[in-house]
Amino acid sequence: MEKYQPVSLQRVIAEKENFRSGEPFPFLVMDNFVEAEVANKLATEFPKVHDKRLFIYDNPLEVKRALNDWNAYPPYTYAFFQYLNSPEVINTFSEMIGVQLYPDHGLHGGGWHIHGNGGKLNPHLDYSIHPKMGLQRKLNLIIYLSKDWVPDWGGHLGFWSHDEETNAPRKLIQETSVKFNRAVLFDTTLNSWHGITRQVNSPNGTTRNSLAIYYLAEPAIGASPRSRALYAPTEDQKDDNEIQDLIKKRADLEKSKGTYAQLKDKG
Repeated sequence: MEKYQPVSLQRVIAEKENFRSGEPFPFLVMDNFVEAEVANKLATEFPKVHDKRLFIYDNPLEVKRALNDWNAYPPYTYAFFQYLNSPEVINTFSEMIGVQLYPDHGLHGGGWHIHGNGGKLNPHLDYSIHPKMGLQRKLNLIIYLSKDWVPDWGGHLGFWSHDEETNAPRKLIQETSVKFNRAVLFDTTLNSWHGITRQVNSPNGTTRNSLAIYYLAEPAIGASPRSRALYAPTEDQKDDNEIQDLIKKRADLEKSKGTYAQLKDKG
């Protein structure tokens, strides 16, 4: 049987210095990340935005649909996530980042991510410590799989610097547009504020589709114990007390479960 290797891992290693020198935290953008045939097949397996299997996030902080259920993935998507969790890929990313990484076979927070018209994602810090494994979330990999996406439709990914005094995003430093078969990797442990800078404004049911997978490491000394994402308000939300209350609930492991259970029931 021919070895399944849809990503050039040698190319990833060759970019490790570029990754490590990224600002405001280590990151890398790679176009044509996946072998073209595989990328095209992965794109065709995405569900429509109103698929009943998708988990619904619909609130002032985030508007998207997602699914991390292995049993729901079609063959190519299933095989590709298996590949991304393989020792070969893990060892490559470990060398790139300079830290031993471990897979999360539960795809906690990962999987299919779909943003339709109106989709948004406020600046946020990801969870720090995995709520079940006790490891620290270290590296994010996002692969965009929306064909013929037009930059005017928004959905750009932004990276912000960190304000030590307020523990909030300070200044937008990097902005990356959505492009088919573009991958973004970044270290999520360095006060790595990220989110969608431009709300999605796409026509005729067109969606911003991405695959997301996260890699874990032994917790660094002084690592935040945060087990849920910490969001920040957008400029127009900063004086809104209801938004601040929602941010607190979203960051609380138990309260967030109730919040999103209600949202899914409504969907």
